[in-house]
Amino acid sequence: MPFDSVKARVDRLPSPGRRLQLGVAITVVATQALIAMTGAIVRVTGSGLGCPTWPECFPGSMVPVSHPEYATLNQWIEYGNRLFTGIVGIVAGVALVLAVLNKPRDRRYLRLAVAMPVGVVIQAGLGGITVRLDLVWWTVAIHLLASTVMVWLATLLVHAVPRADARPGARSRTVETWLYVQTALLAGILVTGTMVTGAGPHGGDPQTPRLGIPVETLAHVHAAALYTFLGSLVLLGFWLRGVTNPPWRRYQVLVGVVLAQGTIGLVQFWTGVPELLVSLHVLGAMAVIVATASLWCGVRGDGRTAHPRTDRTATVAPEPQTT
Repeated sequence: MPFDSVKARVDRLPSPGRRLQLGVAITVVATQALIAMTGAIVRVTGSGLGCPTWPECFPGSMVPVSHPEYATLNQWIEYGNRLFTGIVGIVAGVALVLAVLNKPRDRRYLRLAVAMPVGVVIQAGLGGITVRLDLVWWTVAIHLLASTVMVWLATLLVHAVPRADARPGARSRTVETWLYVQTALLAGILVTGTMVTGAGPHGGDPQTPRLGIPVETLAHVHAAALYTFLGSLVLLGFWLRGVTNPPWRRYQVLVGVVLAQGTIGLVQFWTGVPELLVSLHVLGAMAVIVATASLWCGVRGDGRTAHPRTDRTATVAPEPQTT
């Protein structure tokens, strides 16, 4: 069937409601964050090689089978993570379909929606490489960092869902520039966090070689990155006081999430890195990413308008002066 004919048929389909699009986009964020947590569960339970090959679980079988060298529970934990990847992919595909059907089409919204299923495919490939290389620490780190990128993009997708009442952002060159600095600092926290993981006791399999740097040293570097990030938030708070429409609620949420995440990290370090806190710490990292990306969107503008053509002539009414 010619492309123009397919496009014409798609254009005749009704545009989905914003509530549906927003709900699916939020589900994309949730599933992208949860797949990182289930990956952490695989790691802390030593189930990373429960399915020792990929894409099959065992040679000749896509599902777990009885095997004297691999515990049944470990097999199903790893296989469950793979199954959940399928759910993540389905949700991402639905988000893309809704973005295609949305009218009028928003290019940024559509690009972010395309990135979701593409990212799932890339992540699945990275997972396969990680298994085939027997969970070498740097492959696990790359696999986790790819999830952080997907969570960031999924959060941008939520804020890109078109809306008719889009609010202007707290436009400020200083604040916007500082947000780039904060994002770089966040990346530093995430990278050093994966290095702590690479040197720590939870490698996904007891035989996996670890990063040859003392975990205490890496933990202190990771903590220093977190303290620097908190300091940057304090400066951001001062600068937000001087802009119009400051997204205070998003800022407060970010500060709260970062403090909670830091507390979990400290308790985790003091108590010998228990499995439950490791998984919660990974989920907390995803929450920090969501909160940072949400603040980013709040500063640059909350949402896209449903009718972009009318925005060219729209003006923002000046705030009333008080005496």
